[in-house]
Amino acid sequence: MIISYQWLLEYLPEAVPVNELSNILTSIGLEVEAVEAVESIPGGLDGLVIGEVLTCQKHPNADKLSVTTVSIGSPSPVQIVCGAPNVAAGQKVVVAPVGTTVHPTEGAPFLIKNAKIRGEESAGMICAEDEIGLGKSHAGIMILPPDAVVGTLAKEYFKIPETDFAIHIGLTPNRSDANSHIGVARDVCAYLTHHRGNRHIVKLPETGVMATADLAATPIIKVHIEATEACPRYAGISLRNVKVGPSPEWLQQRLHTIGMRSINNIVDITNYVLHEYGQPLHAFDADKIGGKEINVRFLPAATVFTALDGKERKLQDNDLMICDANGPMAIGGVFGGLNSGISEGTTNVFLESAYFDPKHIRRTSLHHGLRTDAATHFEKGVDINNVLPALKRAATLIAELAGGEILPGITDEYPSPLQPTTVNVTYSYIQKLSGKAYHHVAIQEILIASGFEIMHETKEGLTLKVPSNKTDVSQPADIVEEILRIDGLDNIHIPGRLHIALTKPMHSDRNARERMAELLCGMGMQEIVTNSIVNSKYYPENTSLVKMINSLSSELNVMRPSMQEGGLEVIQYNCNRKSQDLSLFEFGNTYATYSGKYVQEAALGLWITGNVTAGQWNQKSQPASIFHLKGILGNLLNYAGISNTPVAYNNADGNNEIVWKWKNQTLCVAKQVVAATLGRFDIKQDVFFAQIQWDLWMKAQAANKISYREVPKFPAVRRDIAIIIDSAVSYKQVQETTEQLKLEQLQSYNLFDVFESEKLGQGKKSYALSYTFQLQDRTLTDTETEQLMRQLMDVYKNKLGAQIRE
Repeated sequence: MIISYQWLLEYLPEAVPVNELSNILTSIGLEVEAVEAVESIPGGLDGLVIGEVLTCQKHPNADKLSVTTVSIGSPSPVQIVCGAPNVAAGQKVVVAPVGTTVHPTEGAPFLIKNAKIRGEESAGMICAEDEIGLGKSHAGIMILPPDAVVGTLAKEYFKIPETDFAIHIGLTPNRSDANSHIGVARDVCAYLTHHRGNRHIVKLPETGVMATADLAATPIIKVHIEATEACPRYAGISLRNVKVGPSPEWLQQRLHTIGMRSINNIVDITNYVLHEYGQPLHAFDADKIGGKEINVRFLPAATVFTALDGKERKLQDNDLMICDANGPMAIGGVFGGLNSGISEGTTNVFLESAYFDPKHIRRTSLHHGLRTDAATHFEKGVDINNVLPALKRAATLIAELAGGEILPGITDEYPSPLQPTTVNVTYSYIQKLSGKAYHHVAIQEILIASGFEIMHETKEGLTLKVPSNKTDVSQPADIVEEILRIDGLDNIHIPGRLHIALTKPMHSDRNARERMAELLCGMGMQEIVTNSIVNSKYYPENTSLVKMINSLSSELNVMRPSMQEGGLEVIQYNCNRKSQDLSLFEFGNTYATYSGKYVQEAALGLWITGNVTAGQWNQKSQPASIFHLKGILGNLLNYAGISNTPVAYNNADGNNEIVWKWKNQTLCVAKQVVAATLGRFDIKQDVFFAQIQWDLWMKAQAANKISYREVPKFPAVRRDIAIIIDSAVSYKQVQETTEQLKLEQLQSYNLFDVFESEKLGQGKKSYALSYTFQLQDRTLTDTETEQLMRQLMDVYKNKLGAQIRE
C-alpha cells in the first residue's frame, strides 16, 4: 500500500516530519518499506528564478548566438550567452543561475556552471520549457507575461506543489482498518495521544454541500437487495448536470503520488475517496439504468456479461451482480460493465457505495482473474459504517469539481444492521500476554484513542465495544495486540529471562478517586487530609455519634458524622494566618449508629471560601459562592457521565442548600455553612461546603454509560432573549419549563444576566437567557431558528406569565 505524505497530513491535527512519521508507522505495526520523494515537476524548479533581459546583442564570434545582460534580482545583472532565436531585450524569462541543477523533460539533469562560449563569459542559462521539465517544446526560450516579478522563485511563480513523499507500507492482511489515508491517520493520532499526553483527533473531510440536499426525499432510482447475505448494505445517490472532464491538478497529483493514473474527474473522485476512506465506490451513467431501478442479486450460471474491458464473461451462480430492469450492469465490488459506465457524454450519475461480503468478492475476483483495487479492499473487509460518509464525500466532490447537482433522496438499504462485537479482557491477561505492567488508566486511554468504547469496567478488567472498522478484533489477544501497537512495538521489553509477574490489579475505586483528585486539582482545588476523630462539641444535638471508648483526649472523642467540620478546622487555621482564599477537597469516611448498628460511608468533601479568582489590573476579584460550588459539582457529574439527577433548592429557615438525588437517594449536597457553625470556629467569612456520598456516586457512575459522538460539522446558532417575570419565579422553574419542550436542536442554554428595577414594575425581575442550537447533519435555517425561539417564548408566556423584553 502507498500513502501520500502530504495527503495524510490533511487528516492529522499537527504536522509530523516525514522521517518521524515513518518511524511512528513502523512502530505501530505499519511497516514502512520505502519512502520516495515525488515531485510534480522533476527537480521542483529549485534554484530557477524569474529574470528580465536588459540588453541583447549579436555574439561577435557566432551568428546564431546572442550576448545578453539579465536582471535576476541580484545587486548586479549577469551576462548570459543564449542560442534561442526568439530572445530579445525587455522579455521576462526563466533563468538558471550558476550552481543550479536543471532537470530537462528528457535526458539526465545537469549543473549550470560559469562558462566561456566563443570567447564571451556566460553566467547562467535562459531556459526553454523542455530544459526545465515544463513541456516538450525547444523552439525557443519561455517568454513570460510582462507582469512577472524579477527575482521571484520559479517554483513560486508557477505554483509548483510542495514535494510529496510516497510512503510504501507493507500492510498485513488483518489490517484492513489501515487500508486508507484516514485509517492510517487514526492510528497515528492514537499513537500521538498516548505518547504526547493530549487528545489527537483525526480531521475528517468536509461534506458541506450535502447539508443543502434533501436527503429524506424519495430517491429517483429504487434499490432492491435480493442477495442480502452477499450485500448487507447498499447506498446510492443521484447527481445531474455533471460535466465529465479532466481532474484538477491537485487531484491528479494526489493519485499520481500513490501510483494511479488520472482518467476523468468522476472516476478519479471515486478512486480518491477509495484511498481516503478505504470504501470502494462505483459510478454509473444514470441514463443507462433501465427502469430506474437497481437489483442486487445472483444470476443463473453461464449468463454472459460484457465487462468494462470489452470481454465477455460467463458468470457463476454465486457471482453477485448489480442489475437494472434489463440485465446485469456490473459485477458487485469487482468490475463495472461496458454499457453502464461513465463516458465523455455522461451528464447524470448514480453513485454506488456498498458493503459486499469478503468471501463472495474473493471467490468471484479469483475466478474471473479481476484483481481490482475495489476487490482487494472488499476481500480484506471494509467498515460497513463508512458506506454513507464515503458516499457523501464523493457526492460533495462531484458537485464541487464536476458541476454536478445532488438530487433529492439518498438510498440506504440496510435490512439487518451490523451488531457490534464485544470483547471481555482482564488486566491480568493483558499483563500476562504483553509482559508489561500497564497502568489501568493507560490501557483505557490507548483503547479509547483507538476507537474502542468501554461498556463496563470492573476491578478485574473491561468489557469493550469494538469499532466497526477493526474487522479483525474478536478476542482478548487482539485487544492486547492493539495496546502493544499503539504503545509502540519498539517499546516491548525483551528480558534476559522471561517471567510472569503476578500482581494484584488496582481496585477500580482507587482509580476513580485518583481521576477525581486530578480533575479537582485541575480546577484549582487542593487536597487535604484531616483526622476522622473529632470533638463532640461540634455536634451538640446529634444523637447518632459513634463515641470512642478509649479516646486519647477529651477533644478527640467521636468519629466524624460529616466531612464538614474537619475542613472548617483547616480553614480556621489558614485564615488565622492570612491565607483566606481557599478551595479544598478531601476523601474520607463518615460514621454513625442506627438502631445499634454502626454505619461507615465513604464521602468526598469540598470547601470554598474567600475569592475564587484573584483581582487583577483588568478584572475584579470574584468571591466564592454556592453557584461556583454548584458549577464544580456539575463538572464532576459531567465527567463521571452521571445523568438523571434531579436538583432541589432549599432556602427555608435561613438555609441556602442545593441537593442532587439519584434514584431518590441523596447523591450530594451543597450549602452555605450557617453563621452559628462558623462562629464556633471563629471564621469571619462565608464558607460553602459540599459532600458527595461516594459509594452511591460509584454506583451511579457504573450505571451510566458515557457515549461519544462526532464533533458537529455544521455551525451552531446562538440566540438571546430577555424575559420579565415575577420575582417569586426561580431560575429552576425556567429550566424545568425549557426542558419540558424537549427540543432536539437545543444543545445548551444559560442565564447570563439578572436585572431588577422599579422600571420593570413592582415585584418584577428580568432574566437574560442565551440559547445554542445545532444539528449533527445540517445547518439550521433562520426560519427554523426563529420557530424554535417562538416555541420558547410562547411556553414562557403561558406557563410563567413572562413578558418578552423587546
